[in-house]
Amino acid sequence: MDSHFNDAAVLKYLDLPAEYDPQPSILPISFLRQHLPQLPPHLACQFSSITTPKQRTTVSLIRNRRLKYTKTAPNQLSFSFAKQRWPTLWQGGGLIGREQGEEERRWGESHFMEGRQQQIQKLGNLLGAYEEEREAERVRVARRAKAEEEFIPEEDEDSCSDPEPDNLLPGEDETPDEVQAAFERLIKERFIYGLIDGANYDISDWNEEFDEEEDREAEEKWFDEEDE
Repeated sequence: MDSHFNDAAVLKYLDLPAEYDPQPSILPISFLRQHLPQLPPHLACQFSSITTPKQRTTVSLIRNRRLKYTKTAPNQLSFSFAKQRWPTLWQGGGLIGREQGEEERRWGESHFMEGRQQQIQKLGNLLGAYEEEREAERVRVARRAKAEEEFIPEEDEDSCSDPEPDNLLPGEDETPDEVQAAFERLIKERFIYGLIDGANYDISDWNEEFDEEEDREAEEKWFDEEDE
């Protein structure tokens, strides 16, 4: 149990007894399924310290909030950000390295050897080539590490029952726009299922703004019943 998790504050806000079962810190997912609609963000966000984004996927209200969040076009799920933040999910033919290389070329051409156009161009091309090589190697290392982490011995394969969105595998006939659209869809799907490492899930999971109107009405009804 996280030593900073405050069971008492959560139970007191909901007017629940101290011995209430399920206890928030012992069975957090069960507790969230029952009481998340009534919890304000400043209390609900505590559950991030004792649950993982993937575990919270089983809470339907959280899945719905994530879906609504993805429809707001957040920067962390944008194509330009995601393909560099999670390169192991991007199979776009080395475009990341080429873009990074182009940035190095522009930087070299604008910052060195003013007035020597030929040398400037050579330096820019050299820096760009180095950056492409560095970025390609970084992606290769990241993909190897991911493959090793996800390796499952044959005897354990049957124990993996939760389906997860596959990494993007572009077809030969797909256009760049189609590959980009498929990647964006993959990122959104993996976010909803809690499978994006390092993503900010608090911004969606505990945000009441993404609740449906019927969810808010159910919350008000719950408090009205408690007051009777």
